[in-house]
Amino acid sequence: MNAIAIIPARIASTRLPRKPLREISGKPMIQRVYEAARACRGLADVIVATDSDEIFALCQRNGWNARMTSPECRSGTDRVYEVAQQVAADIYVNVQGDEPLARPEHLDALLGLMQSEGVEVGTLKTPCSTPDVSNPNAVKVVTDAAGRALYFSRSAIPYDRDQRGDIRYFKHLGFYAYTRSALDRFCRWPESTLEASERLEQLRFLENGVPIWVAETPFDTVGVDTEDDVKRVEQILRETGRS
Repeated sequence: MNAIAIIPARIASTRLPRKPLREISGKPMIQRVYEAARACRGLADVIVATDSDEIFALCQRNGWNARMTSPECRSGTDRVYEVAQQVAADIYVNVQGDEPLARPEHLDALLGLMQSEGVEVGTLKTPCSTPDVSNPNAVKVVTDAAGRALYFSRSAIPYDRDQRGDIRYFKHLGFYAYTRSALDRFCRWPESTLEASERLEQLRFLENGVPIWVAETPFDTVGVDTEDDVKRVEQILRETGRS
């Protein structure tokens, strides 16, 4: 199975300008993501997909594989798709450039999913902390008994109607693996109704009948969108000795 990771890295960000280049504990955020992906032995290559000359130049200085992509790409998945038109692989792994707590174990879990017959799309979940259950920026996922996603939502799902207090909630982590066929179809389909409502693009697969298989990992991450997120990640890195 020939698998490559693609890291979408867009320079423009309304909430945290120049986000991929923002230093976190002494390293640019994009470097932390790239190094985590490169440490996964199951990947044949890791490619940064960017619309920024500055990010591209950083990659070249460090000897990282990078491709320039169109500034018109609407999402990270569109950027992955653009690179997939140029680089052949059986599996494409989408590792968001704003996930500085990414670990090779995340990607190992994804690649393990994709080895099963008939799996076209894979992603990850982790036990949801109590504060994140009601946090709309932490996406929740529910799965069936076989591990296929039933739904993703910014709301607390499943709803604890009887206030039992023993519901297990799972947070969705934004790492994806796709077959080439699934990625091609996703980018041909228009935005779906549920996707537009929740602002969650993975719902486009579910609305079009493509199962998303979900592996559980004990390793949570923090997607960085704000200065507070940067501080939270730096604290986690210090506490875990990863800084």
